[in-house]
Amino acid sequence: MVTVASLAPYLGGALVLGGIAVAVSRRRELMVRWCAWAVGVPLVTGAFWWGRPGAAAVAGAVGVIAVMEFGGLMRLGRADRLVLAAAVVGVVLTAWAAPGEVFRAVGIGALAVAAVPLLAGDADHGLRRLGAGLLGLAWLSVSAALVPLGASALALFAAVSIADIAAYFAGRRLGGPRLSPLSPAKRWSGTLAGAAAGLATLAVLSALSWPTAVAVAVGGPAGDLLESMVKRGAQAKDAGRWLPGSGGLLDRIDSLLVALAVVLVLN
Repeated sequence: MVTVASLAPYLGGALVLGGIAVAVSRRRELMVRWCAWAVGVPLVTGAFWWGRPGAAAVAGAVGVIAVMEFGGLMRLGRADRLVLAAAVVGVVLTAWAAPGEVFRAVGIGALAVAAVPLLAGDADHGLRRLGAGLLGLAWLSVSAALVPLGASALALFAAVSIADIAAYFAGRRLGGPRLSPLSPAKRWSGTLAGAAAGLATLAVLSALSWPTAVAVAVGGPAGDLLESMVKRGAQAKDAGRWLPGSGGLLDRIDSLLVALAVVLVLN
């Protein structure tokens, strides 16, 4: 069984090895990114060590930040963003306090999101606002899965992150057919190499099962393409600019969110 205690040495070791590699490279952008990881990983790990309340706090914070970034990409107004954020937080709190009522919470959130453009009588942009809001709710409320999955979600995040890094370097080196026009830099060779690296990570962390394997190999790349589609539609390079070396939070968790959804569906 995966626990935070069993993951902590691996996460700490990965940070140390990453720091050494970054120091050797002397590349400033990598150093900035590593510093962000050096702060974020211990904080998140500590929150998950606290148990379900800590996981709920992380999921809620992640959901709100992701909603703000998503709302910016989709050009949603303040009211749309606030209601969407409240709906996502509501799903997270329900996953913590009343897990059996999560689907009801999602339904209530969907009605609240739909009510904003309807009550505003927005005939010109209402359909776009409604579609964007429902997409945001379906996509971003998956952060609530962090609560029941706990340490397994941390292992999944580690596997998805390593798969993404391996896919980037392998795709550039091996070349070959493109994965999708949505992301011209991604190659099938890189995706397959990344899947292998992600599955190996799951095995090392004792978190390998057929749902997590499908989540990393299929859900991770699908999540990355989903955000690429949103960003291309918004003609934006990144979802945000506040996270050092990584753009926005959504740029870092896009793969994880769909991977979490796959695990929920298959378990």
